[in-house]
Amino acid sequence: MKKILITGATGQIGSELAQVLRQQYGADNIIASGNRQPSNGALESAPFYPLDVRDAAALDRVVEENRCDTIFHLAALLSAVAEERPQEAWDINMNGLLNVLESARKHQCAVFFPSSIGAFGPGTPADDTPQDTLQRPTTIYGITKVSGELLCDYYHRRFGVDTRGLRYPGLISSKTLPGGGSTDYAVEIFYAALTRHHYECFLSADTQLDMMYMPDAIDAAITLMTADASRLSHRNAFNVTAMSFTPAELAAEIQKHIPDFTITYTIDPVRQAIASSWPRHMNDSAARVEWGWQPRFDRAAMVEDMLQKIAVKLQNG
Repeated sequence: MKKILITGATGQIGSELAQVLRQQYGADNIIASGNRQPSNGALESAPFYPLDVRDAAALDRVVEENRCDTIFHLAALLSAVAEERPQEAWDINMNGLLNVLESARKHQCAVFFPSSIGAFGPGTPADDTPQDTLQRPTTIYGITKVSGELLCDYYHRRFGVDTRGLRYPGLISSKTLPGGGSTDYAVEIFYAALTRHHYECFLSADTQLDMMYMPDAIDAAITLMTADASRLSHRNAFNVTAMSFTPAELAAEIQKHIPDFTITYTIDPVRQAIASSWPRHMNDSAARVEWGWQPRFDRAAMVEDMLQKIAVKLQNG
């Protein structure tokens, strides 16, 4: 990777990925883009292009003018928001990806596409979910992720585009707020614990889901994109995870640091239905074997780091 475009660079993953890549490859070699201007200062002092990925011509100009050789395509509507606006979700998630793949085909770019635990459905084995298994999601978000996996495979097989991707679990970040996913509680809970010592959770206490701390999520993406292609049997949509827990278990871990923290539950039926259709724990052995995936943060380490970083963030306003 020498010149890298990030779509959706103002989002939860993109804003942190941009910072890490700029440290590794130099600020001028990382081209950030998004449909809104950065507001938190994270993307200052480096190239940024306002861009709607549905605008194929504008996307192609950015890739060509900057001589990009790699695209991290992160622009998408997430699960809960997508259910509210399914037609828009299809337009952004699918037509945006198609435009990225077409531009990559024309300009010989590698492409990173993040799939999701949402690509599975209620018929998928919920425990130790295999890398290769039944995928029949019941949400528009999941449908676009499965379709995206297949489209990336097609562009690699048909046109030789170097497409690679991960099936992310719920992601937890100390730097950026969640953006409309069904696992947002796992970020919201830390702010509530530190400010009010209480959290009202929208998922049931026993909803077990895979999770990952953002530093591991960023490391996984970069490690996959720099891996030896000859080792990749699957190439796209690798299962990756770092920990699996319920809201009650996460609350108990927080209580080790904030003993008077309490949690109650008011179920959001839409997000609960989405979360209940997903696996409880994915088998990520293919990623570990094919490109050496290894997370650094477990639940205890993540909670301690989140509380420390968010406490500083709140103190500094």
